[in-house]
Amino acid sequence: MYKEIMFSFAIILGLILTGCASVPMASLEKDTAAKAFVTQPGKANIYVYRHETMGAAVKMPVALNGKLVGDTAAKTYLLLDVEPGNHTLVSKTENDAVLNVAAEAGKNYYVWQEVKMGLWSARSALHLVDEKKGREDVTECMLIEAGAQ
Repeated sequence: MYKEIMFSFAIILGLILTGCASVPMASLEKDTAAKAFVTQPGKANIYVYRHETMGAAVKMPVALNGKLVGDTAAKTYLLLDVEPGNHTLVSKTENDAVLNVAAEAGKNYYVWQEVKMGLWSARSALHLVDEKKGREDVTECMLIEAGAQ
């Protein structure tokens, strides 16, 4: 009896620890198109991604210039089509991680949303990464349907 209870407990604990946060995913066609890394004329792209599995059960809200654009989850990314100029990204977790991006038309920018352990919930940090690393990391992820930009 004791072994059965412990086995059941281990299964339930495993399911809790490996559970994934649910976010609205874009179609496979949109994901494939986004991974072509092509910008719209006169615009820039900002890819905000989480390529690791740490914090898989946690959704992390992202705001662009004060407007919520979506929540990320493990192995997902947001594609933000922006005008040239200065833009402020905020990862809203136990802390507010802030990153300013000076976007130039025709360029892609890659922002890693790092998950960190917090006291009460997950914390985060935003890191601007180079093109090679950003593309590699984004290709490991799936596109989220972004909200209003």
